[in-house]
Amino acid sequence: MNLRNWNFLFQGFRQRESRQFAVVGLGRFGRAVCEKLHDMGYEVLGTDINEKLVAKVVSEKIVSHAVQLDSTEVMALRQAGIFEFDTVIVAIGNYLQESIVTTLNVKEGGVEHVVAKASSEVHGKLLKRVGADRIVYPEYEAGSALAMTLTRPSILDRFDIDNKHCIVEIRIPEIFHGKTLAELSLRANYGVNVLAVGSDDNFEINPSPEQRLDKNLMMMVIGTNDAIRRLPLAD
Repeated sequence: MNLRNWNFLFQGFRQRESRQFAVVGLGRFGRAVCEKLHDMGYEVLGTDINEKLVAKVVSEKIVSHAVQLDSTEVMALRQAGIFEFDTVIVAIGNYLQESIVTTLNVKEGGVEHVVAKASSEVHGKLLKRVGADRIVYPEYEAGSALAMTLTRPSILDRFDIDNKHCIVEIRIPEIFHGKTLAELSLRANYGVNVLAVGSDDNFEINPSPEQRLDKNLMMMVIGTNDAIRRLPLAD
């Protein structure tokens, strides 16, 4: 189970389900977002000012539709129907002015939920000020996840919910082997909740308190960063 794919699912708990997404900016990050959403069955419109990048996502069949446009032009966004989408991802991370103007345009155009990629903390603050509902820092998040897996090998995967909370996939430590979740009282003793127990893609979601743990399996836990660090991890 890939935790990095859960971000949009968690957003779904906070807002009404959206089946249509527009992605503005088709660089590496934008293409990755398009591909994942498209694979998950969502309708995705991809846009970029670069005609070659638009043609690329069409040929790779990772979008439902694609159009070449200048996202700093309000009329171009309106004509493409961008303002009709519930969620727009502004994936322009390296061009500050274009990123900020685009975010402002789509928010003022009435888009309910705007996710914007930022390349720095200052960039993120500016995006927030012009109306972005959520800021993502892909390079920072990838670097943090790599550092965690390098220093704590038993953490197999991780993503941050916010600055203080995260979900991790870990190997079940030997000290937990053979014990039930009720016996371990992980919430009381460590401040974490177990979301799933299993192996590879075969996980039991929301396991019962009588679930007996096995050191050969893995578990998904959610908690504060400090609580996760306190967990006894597998060797």
